[in-house]
Amino acid sequence: MDDLQKYVLNQPLHTEAFFTLVETTAKLVAVSEKYWQSKGLNGARIRILVEIAKQGGSILPSELALIIGVTKANISLLLTPIEKDGYISRASDAADGRKTVISLTGKGEALLEEYLPENRQAVGEQMQRLEPQEIHQLMGLLRKLTRE
Repeated sequence: MDDLQKYVLNQPLHTEAFFTLVETTAKLVAVSEKYWQSKGLNGARIRILVEIAKQGGSILPSELALIIGVTKANISLLLTPIEKDGYISRASDAADGRKTVISLTGKGEALLEEYLPENRQAVGEQMQRLEPQEIHQLMGLLRKLTRE
């Protein structure tokens, strides 16, 4: 157990910062997830709809998989229930008929338009604990961590 303790306690500052970021993110995501659950919705599915909306309403499944961090094999499993609920549709890509494009349906757009404003408000309230200057600083630091 002593060997294990060195990996869970008294970490170097950079490692401690990483795990603090992970824990903080989990707590903030929980605020959003609690909101979606209160509406009888699944936050992970909503995220997929939001990512499709960010791309203008249509996206290739392989691109969506990359954005949300899942394998190409898993993306189909994630999309099936959303399609069954009528929030997305699949169609052949006009540019390459061998590919499938995922698109938001009117029902999917309406769902986001109805619920996103209140969700964003709930999440925003958590972030208001920081001053605007601190938020800008945080955003800059996070971007620095994700630069390649």
